[in-house]
Amino acid sequence: MLLGLAASLAAALLLLPDRSKSDTIDTAQIERGRYIARLGDCRSCHTAQGGALLAGGLGIVTPFGIIYSANITPDVATGIGSWTKDDFWNAMHSGIRKDGAHLYPAMPYPWFTKMPRTDVDALKTYLDTIPPARYTPPENDLWLPLRARVSVAGWNLLFFDKGVFKTDPAKSAEWNRGAYIVEGPGHCGACHTPANLLGGPERDRLYEGQSIQNWWAPNLTGRSAYGVATWSKEDVVDYLKDGRNDHAVASGPMALAIQNSTQHMTDADRAAIAAYLKDPPVGTREEGDSPRVSEAGIDSMGGKAIFRDNCSACHGADGEGVPRLIADLRKSGVVNAPDPVGVLHAILAGAQGNVTHGAPQRPTMPPFAWKFDDRQIAAVAAYVRQNFGNHAPSVSDSEVADLRETLGLE
Repeated sequence: MLLGLAASLAAALLLLPDRSKSDTIDTAQIERGRYIARLGDCRSCHTAQGGALLAGGLGIVTPFGIIYSANITPDVATGIGSWTKDDFWNAMHSGIRKDGAHLYPAMPYPWFTKMPRTDVDALKTYLDTIPPARYTPPENDLWLPLRARVSVAGWNLLFFDKGVFKTDPAKSAEWNRGAYIVEGPGHCGACHTPANLLGGPERDRLYEGQSIQNWWAPNLTGRSAYGVATWSKEDVVDYLKDGRNDHAVASGPMALAIQNSTQHMTDADRAAIAAYLKDPPVGTREEGDSPRVSEAGIDSMGGKAIFRDNCSACHGADGEGVPRLIADLRKSGVVNAPDPVGVLHAILAGAQGNVTHGAPQRPTMPPFAWKFDDRQIAAVAAYVRQNFGNHAPSVSDSEVADLRETLGLE
């Protein structure tokens, strides 16, 4: 009798599902989704200062007003807890919400569309595991005609190319992996590709840099005599890992992206990004990306004295900086940008670097808006942009005044 009971119990156990295998698969899917969330830097945009993780509410400044990021926690009432994987795929791949409304392209679905369904499903699996937050972000503050989301349909017809990433068989596996990250989940072009008057990416100027969020996202291509074009592959990897290298120290939105995203990538993925950026899918030209001034080494407004007395102690008399601590001003992509907004922002409001596992100290530049008037700040910015081997346009008092007002530093 006991033998019969044991046999029956064994048979019953064989009919039960293999929970260990199922749990392993689910855990692997969650971890894969967590990593994809790092690749996509979800945290930087969807977590407001002092807010719950991924609960949204961060104000994203655009030329058309402010768009507040959505709550992407699994809260059913205010987040995406009621969304199916099909709903989420439609948002990521096509820019359409669960309710059928268009997403604004401040949510970078023009890049996320390149992600395959497997990656998008893994991301949704991970998002379903984070703590739900009951929070409704503020209403967007947009120009009146753009408050109707149907207007995005026209934008999509002009600028949205839907489709999953396709590998280039002529390139290496490493290059293709880097291309996928940069063009897909990493959505680097959302900041580094110039936008036209309608906010559409200028695809023929891929990664050539633009002013965004009152900072300058520099040129990432070989179409430049400055910045990343002069870095080695190892320089790019170091920058993505630690937020600094021998040439530059990240600040502004890029410092946050490194802190929340690129430092957490695998070494192989950072190397793949570097391989792609050092061999981008665009041609190169001999001239730099900034209009050249008529004369180098000029100091028409007295900026040299201001630099000597206030800047040279950190940046050096010749702008050489301190490797991995203070930015080198020579041939800097931000310093030589066509638009001086990045330099002016740092001088007016100061700048902070990021904190990473490999570089736990936070480099900080103090603000000078309190100390110098618009003319003086224009003078020192022009001096930096036209010396130390730099050849960028001068800076006007009005440019300083406009940014000072925008930043609320009056």
